[in-house]
Amino acid sequence: MRQLIECVPNFSEGRDMAVIRQITDEIEKAEGVKLLDVDPGAATNRTVVTFVGTPGEVIEAAFAAVKKAAEVIDMRHQKGEHPRFGVTDVCPLVPVANISMEERETTFS
Repeated sequence: MRQLIECVPNFSEGRDMAVIRQITDEIEKAEGVKLLDVDPGAATNRTVVTFVGTPGEVIEAAFAAVKKAAEVIDMRHQKGEHPRFGVTDVCPLVPVANISMEERETTFS
């Protein structure tokens, strides 16, 4: 049975669609990964992205997106209503099918 996980990274850019597109392009390039949603917020200046795939595919896509975000987002000029921890605030991995939280932790540790 195919294992599926969802990834929901939050990037510290919610206004500049050209920057957001560069990040989501990295996710869409990943084979076997499906980009489900891109939700930019102008007030928070933060974008929540949702994508799904097998654990290995999702990890590769997440790494590529986080790397691209670090290249294209300048935190010195970043302001918004939501507090931020960095270019990528969080990058949670959520078990969707045929994988438990415990397996997820073992797979990614």
